Amino acid sequence: MEKINDRELHEECGVFGIYGVPDAASLTYYGLHALQHRGQEGAGIVAVGDDGRLRRIKGCGLVTEVFDESKLATLGGRIASGHVCYNTTGKGTSSGTCPRIRCLVQPFLFRHNTGDFALAHNGNIVNSDLLREYLENKGSLFQSTSDSEILAHLIKKETRYHDRPRIYSIIDALNMLEGAFAFLIMTANRIYACRDKYGLRPLSIGRLGGGWVVSSETCAFDVLGAEFVRDVEPGEIVTIDHQGIRSRDYSMYKRHEMCAMEYIYFARPDSDIEGCNVHAYRKESGRLLYRQAPVDADIVVGVPDSSLSAAMGYAEASGLPYEMGLIKNKYIGRTFIQPSQELREKGVRMKLSAVRTIVRGKRVVLVDDSIVRGTTSRRIVAMLKEAGATEVHVRIASPPMTNPCFYGVDTSTYEELISARKDREGVREEIGADSLEFLAPEALLEAGCRSELCMACFTGRYPTVLYSAKETANKDNK
Repeated sequence: MEKINDRELHEECGVFGIYGVPDAASLTYYGLHALQHRGQEGAGIVAVGDDGRLRRIKGCGLVTEVFDESKLATLGGRIASGHVCYNTTGKGTSSGTCPRIRCLVQPFLFRHNTGDFALAHNGNIVNSDLLREYLENKGSLFQSTSDSEILAHLIKKETRYHDRPRIYSIIDALNMLEGAFAFLIMTANRIYACRDKYGLRPLSIGRLGGGWVVSSETCAFDVLGAEFVRDVEPGEIVTIDHQGIRSRDYSMYKRHEMCAMEYIYFARPDSDIEGCNVHAYRKESGRLLYRQAPVDADIVVGVPDSSLSAAMGYAEASGLPYEMGLIKNKYIGRTFIQPSQELREKGVRMKLSAVRTIVRGKRVVLVDDSIVRGTTSRRIVAMLKEAGATEVHVRIASPPMTNPCFYGVDTSTYEELISARKDREGVREEIGADSLEFLAPEALLEAGCRSELCMACFTGRYPTVLYSAKETANKDNK
């Protein structure tokens, strides 16, 4: 039996925290629901009870499947943090019974003689193997295979004195990490929000009444009625407690190399990342894509949902009508497990269907955000032609993906990246398109008026040391 994914790319997770607001656990539930697109295989919440103890509920599945009103009522308190995750090993099940996924669900909860703390992480630590070996040699016992747990053990190792403020242990630990991360560390009386020195993963701070919220994306603020305050800066640790918020740089080396895929694909269109609205970014990318790769056609169609903004931009720039030529069934589960190829193909068609009366007899510009393995693009092109489209011209609102990601994005191995194996003409033939064009890397910067972005998956220029051979990239699906 084979598992069919409805999306070709996965970002590992999203984090959310809240301080100083009544019923914090329930509000965290709504915050995680807004971040559900960042992870659908597990969710967890840790809250500080009235007795000052940290309590946790976590499980496999969607946020609505893991929590209910009665469970949330047991958490209580005015401080909470939460996490949604995607398991990049691909061993999960829709029923949420996989024990491997369950053990990876965060926040992790740690007991320590200097005080308990919870930890939630978005990203990937590239020197995790070296640090894990170092810690195990020092006697650390790990609860999971997650690289997120490494920070907790480093904090515990660096907490040498009972009277030393924990923030110094956190700073020492963060300076040992290399890679992409947005961490939330919660104790009985405060939250620490930390971001990697390259700014690869997003993290924002908002104001809610007399309290504070922290989230991977600003779309979670809108759900709660919170007001955006600012982004956590690269190389910064923000302390949130009864004194308000305080900032400290833990690294003097700072860059703003946000992962380009946050803008292209992962983030919700209603989120703002480092001062740039995601929908506006994607729409401008579409305009630039038309400027770079016009085509004689009749209509523009976007692949739901992350490509719709780019398709709108392409249509506006070209003067061609934008049409809903593809419809996504939002009520189908994220995966299908089917016993035969025939049934698997039907599963794909249940999730996405062509509007025959719209595309029949039309030359279609199909705008998509990316091509990873090419299988989904091939199915969609075939679907449009079966529905009567006379031509399908594919326009991709990102450059060819030729390199794996080491920073928490599931972009597979070199062998599975079609653009790493084939040139543009080879990819075009593989997906069955009449023409194919990709957005240039420099256009990704222009679309958001940015001087820096991490585009390693397109250019092969990684912002960090990798600590492993590129030739063996992602063999363990990290």
